[in-house]
Amino acid sequence: MSKSKAAWCAATLILGLHTAGFAEGDVTVGVGADLFSKYVWRGQNLVDDWVFQPSVSAGYKGLTGSIWGNLDLTGDFVDDGEFNEVDYAIDYSNDFPGQETLGYSVGVIYYDFPNTPWEATSEFYGGLSVDAPLRPAVKWFYDFDEADGSYLLFSIGHTVEKIASWREGRSCVLVLSASLGYGTDNYDEFYFGVDDAALNDVTLSAGVPFTFGSLTVKPSVAYSMMIDDDIRRATGESDSLWAGVGLSYSF
Repeated sequence: MSKSKAAWCAATLILGLHTAGFAEGDVTVGVGADLFSKYVWRGQNLVDDWVFQPSVSAGYKGLTGSIWGNLDLTGDFVDDGEFNEVDYAIDYSNDFPGQETLGYSVGVIYYDFPNTPWEATSEFYGGLSVDAPLRPAVKWFYDFDEADGSYLLFSIGHTVEKIASWREGRSCVLVLSASLGYGTDNYDEFYFGVDDAALNDVTLSAGVPFTFGSLTVKPSVAYSMMIDDDIRRATGESDSLWAGVGLSYSF
């Protein structure tokens, strides 16, 4: 067993033991299921056809543990109906003490790639967000396992509240977001064979979540493109447009 896998097993066990000791009302549980026309990650078109992405999470106040997977439905990358990625994450998010404007998050993600030749890897991350118009945020990801490099994600977003409402607890909103990604030289060398730090990708998305009590249905559409010329040449699909619908339910 690799050191990173062993660390993740230990972290998951610790989280489970702590969660088991909390009062039932303190714990939140969520499940999700997304269907998308392709799987794009940080501008990289990893699966160029339909995918199914189930997830489950459990949280206590600001601490959340989650598992997320990507299932290739058409055999574009792996055999039909097989997972090509499963991610395990632990996150802690909160506001800085004494105010409610500046928030932070820290966490770690273990990326496993079953049924592929890719090696599993791990990232630590930390982020800041501002409760202000356009909700600016920045998040730093550091791959301390395989890539030994960093990826910075700058994002903004805006929500148009209750564009429609038909009953109490039944409404929909419009969610718009934009992000810009930057990779260090080690990160870009590992993923693209480009030994230079550069702006990697820009992504634009729009979604319309419909809320039915604890159930949310979210149709969405997104577009991304690689920015740096060398990275564009290194990626076969440098511009991607995809759409889909997600379901989530919280307990």
